[in-house]
Amino acid sequence: MLKKGVKTVALALSFGVAASVSFQGSNYVINQWMGEEQQTEVTGGVRLSQMSGFMDGEVKTANTGGGFLDISSIAEQAMPSVVSITNKTVQEIRLFGQSQAYENESRGTGIIIGQTDEELLLVTNNHVINGAKEITVGFVDGEMAPAKVKGTDSGRDLAVLSIPTEEISEKTQEQIRVIELGKSSELLVGEQVVAIGNALGYGQSVTTGIVSALNREVTIEDNTNTLIQTDAAINPGNSGGALLNGKGQLVGINSAKYSDTNVEGMGYAIPVDDVVDIIEGLMNRTIREEKAPEEEQGFLGITVQAVTSDVASAYDMPKGVYITSVTEGSGAERAGLKKGDIITRFDGSSVGSQEELKEQLSYYRAGEQVKLTVSQTVDGEYRERDITVTLGEYNGK
Repeated sequence: MLKKGVKTVALALSFGVAASVSFQGSNYVINQWMGEEQQTEVTGGVRLSQMSGFMDGEVKTANTGGGFLDISSIAEQAMPSVVSITNKTVQEIRLFGQSQAYENESRGTGIIIGQTDEELLLVTNNHVINGAKEITVGFVDGEMAPAKVKGTDSGRDLAVLSIPTEEISEKTQEQIRVIELGKSSELLVGEQVVAIGNALGYGQSVTTGIVSALNREVTIEDNTNTLIQTDAAINPGNSGGALLNGKGQLVGINSAKYSDTNVEGMGYAIPVDDVVDIIEGLMNRTIREEKAPEEEQGFLGITVQAVTSDVASAYDMPKGVYITSVTEGSGAERAGLKKGDIITRFDGSSVGSQEELKEQLSYYRAGEQVKLTVSQTVDGEYRERDITVTLGEYNGK
């Protein structure tokens, strides 16, 4: 929903705690501090500009040269880098006192952003794969392959998926390529752009338009971000698709459209320059396939409360989870966490609620170490730093 008026921005999607943290339901009071957010630096690991290829160690990316391309050339160049995504979820509904499970299927789009000898890496919107029980990716040649979630950032509506290279045939590997990154910071209002995505789940389609505006503040499901506005058609199923400049380079990740019977031609995309560091961080996460047994799950030793977009805006503070108390002698206390700190990331993935933190912790056992990105107040300002915490046992410390 936009900040002004009662208009709707629709997502372009077709259709301690025992693990560690205990939570309090009461409201909390926060002093009015000045906020300062810094992005986490990625050291080592895979980078968007440093990929090893499938066949000969070289990344297959489009070669745009120095000039602008016509629309058909842009489409031909970019199609091998764009994939369709099918997300199967299970919803439990109670009818007449009985629970019944229903399988739902939704569709979106993804972009090939990297490859290593072991895996192909895709970026999409978090809302495309949220709650996924099963994810299937379709390539330009029609081949399908299963994918796993590598990491997510719900605040920026981003997710990185991984497909083992052994799941992709040699024929398909020869036809797909890593997309070339452009500079969203160099876009101009009025500049022509091209959107590619799995519109309505019918397969890849191409639309074109212009950059209508830059740096638009848009609020969707409690998350406020600065986006590119375009009049290129962004239809259901286009979520996670590519917004390309005149050279066929990726400048935005399509995410939403303005939904109103009286309004046409208002789509939104995430500027790629704003999220390169976040994507690289997610690309380098280790996938945890199974949750730890409940009796073995690690104990962090904190109680927390969500910092929503409204609270973050009102008090000029980062979004995340606000620590309301720290258990004495716990791993959190030993690591230096304090009441009033705000956890913004858990092992590279954003944390925006108690539920997200609890879910992520459920994959870790007592004795394991986790890296938390934490905003702490120093001289009245928030300073972000990484803190490594060794998880304790739930009935111990």
